Amino acid sequence: MRRREFAKSGLALGISALAAPQTARAQSAIPLKFVADFALQGNHSVFTLGIERGHYLKENLAVKLDRGYGSGDTIVKIAAGAYDIGFADVNAAVKFNAANPDKRVISVYQAFDRTLGAIITLAKSGIKTPADLAGKILGAPEADAGRILFPVFAQKNNLAMDKVSWKSIAPNLRETILVQGQVDAITGFMTTSIFNLVAAGVPRDQIVTLAYAKFGLNLYGNAVIVREDYLNAHPEIVAGFVRATIAGTKDAIKDPAAGMKSVLTYDPLFDTKLEAARFEMALNEAILTPYVRANGFGTVDPARMALTIAANSEAYGITNPITPEQLYTTKFLPPLAERMPA
Repeated sequence: MRRREFAKSGLALGISALAAPQTARAQSAIPLKFVADFALQGNHSVFTLGIERGHYLKENLAVKLDRGYGSGDTIVKIAAGAYDIGFADVNAAVKFNAANPDKRVISVYQAFDRTLGAIITLAKSGIKTPADLAGKILGAPEADAGRILFPVFAQKNNLAMDKVSWKSIAPNLRETILVQGQVDAITGFMTTSIFNLVAAGVPRDQIVTLAYAKFGLNLYGNAVIVREDYLNAHPEIVAGFVRATIAGTKDAIKDPAAGMKSVLTYDPLFDTKLEAARFEMALNEAILTPYVRANGFGTVDPARMALTIAANSEAYGITNPITPEQLYTTKFLPPLAERMPA
């Protein structure tokens, strides 16, 4: 009995000894407030798993993650200093930076190599190409990014704007109105609308998408963003955050089940099965694209970033478009060998 008790005591002391450095590191780490773009979904597992597995602590960062309420809101909060770092659609930053040159936010890690914006419709509509949208009714909120970018999409595909009519709808009714047949198609993000339609009972093989990225608008998507003055004042923090995020991304790709469980700790109502499917779609469409496989996570094609700026400037009627240097930087990325997918 004494030997058994001694063994248990020794095991406990061993565990405590192992945990002590981790606890000490957490206590001495730099607090960092991080806000996502929306309610936590499968793709946010790259951050939650990175936190869980200590990648940020290795960079001496104690990250506090909060959900977001849309990319526009996240950008405003970063610009106002309410958060240190955020995750938001780089397209929304084009307009914001042009209107707020003294509060610019900069993309330091381009997580989504392609926008998830698309025209979404049902197979029964007969819409298979942009040309098929002629004479159709499209639905979306007036402020929806996909709707605002649609004129540029139409121009790229030789579709006259007067051939399409619009119905303004509330964001939460977008997919319902499509299912009801009140509109022929909607604009939205694939990882949102497709899963909303499936939840409404539409078979996956009856959902048709015209992805902007595959029809002339190969724009960039979500990125890790930082306020410009914070970036200049804390370059080592930003570089560490980017390194940890890439490590978390690799872990989430290798073990998506663990990634889903890590998000569950933030939201007990998180649907791990649904979100695993959503994450897989985000991987295929935006995160682990052929370009990323060949060039590494975070690598930016200057020509495509220039297109991202030009398309948004045209869509929003920006008369003082920003330069690429006023939107993104790659100087905080780790060496290419550390960014290549496994």
